[in-house]
Amino acid sequence: MSTTQQNVNDSATDNSADLTQLIGLVAELPPQFRDRIQSVLGRVVESTQRRRRILTLVQEALGQLRLDMKYLVFDLEATRRERDEFKSRSEGSEE
Repeated sequence: MSTTQQNVNDSATDNSADLTQLIGLVAELPPQFRDRIQSVLGRVVESTQRRRRILTLVQEALGQLRLDMKYLVFDLEATRRERDEFKSRSEGSEE
């Protein structure tokens, strides 16, 4: 796992712990305060979950892109080797 991905995962875990703690603290509030805060807290939790899903999708897409790039570089190198081999053979047959 890359360092960046590890930092993102650690951050997500920290945020999850913070949100869990915040939800617990809001649940302990008197009803008149809790009712006012809970709807906003619900939107924050949904937003956080949505961002986490998007981040996961972006990480997966980047991983696939890196893999595709490795295949393309390998293919390019193989094509160049084949070209050079063909050139050397064709130059050898001309002489």
